[in-house]
Amino acid sequence: MEDISSTLAEVLRGRTAFLGIGNTDRGDDGFGVRLAEALGEAGVENVLIAGSTPENYMTVLEKGQYDSVVFLDAVFSGAEPGSVVLMDAAQIKSAFPQVSTHKYSLGILAGVIGSAIGTRVWLLGVCPASTKMDTPMSAAVKETLRMLIELLPSAKRSVRETLKRERVCH
Repeated sequence: MEDISSTLAEVLRGRTAFLGIGNTDRGDDGFGVRLAEALGEAGVENVLIAGSTPENYMTVLEKGQYDSVVFLDAVFSGAEPGSVVLMDAAQIKSAFPQVSTHKYSLGILAGVIGSAIGTRVWLLGVCPASTKMDTPMSAAVKETLRMLIELLPSAKRSVRETLKRERVCH
């Protein structure tokens, strides 16, 4: 989590939207939705619950004029279940060019958001153990979810406080 914490400062700089992606009926696939729900409950602004149709939020993202959009999703990356995945738009496009459980792959969405809207795109994900229908979230993914729920709101506040100090000093 230490490496993730240091990178989050760049990811969360500016006006950031979080897009919770996944299906809560499919075990660990519900990770992105559950994380988005928890962030909203913690008072984090600009949290959107897209579920399994993130492409339906393109207009909302465009109108929001965000500096960054962070996809929250469970993604198979070959790492151990519960491992955190943090990728920028180029890495997303390379890792997820076409194959997806969504109508459009994360790679296509990252490309469209990045070029058409002009927003930085990131993926903050977790490697799932199982995405089978009607299964509970695995213990490994639950633990990662818990850690990110603690980490993200404080990281966002820290970036906001740093920006306020920078503005006051100049």
